[in-house]
Amino acid sequence: MEAVRIKMGDGGRLVIPAEFRRRLGLESGAEVLVLVEDDEIRMSTPGVALRRARQIVRRHVPAGESLVDELIAQRRAAAAQGE
Repeated sequence: MEAVRIKMGDGGRLVIPAEFRRRLGLESGAEVLVLVEDDEIRMSTPGVALRRARQIVRRHVPAGESLVDELIAQRRAAAAQGE
């Protein structure tokens, strides 16, 4: 893990070093996700967050099963019961 020391600017602004922006493919106007976890600020791109979420789901859903199909079946069953 690489770390650099930066100073907070006016209004709480932080400048992400150019090398970090290049490595993450961030350009001016790009969206990033910022969260506080274990007393640390973590930043991620929406794409990385989506990839992590998909990895978590894959660990809990057997291969060949579709969560979408399961959800649709549950909704149809609930509708048939008048819920």
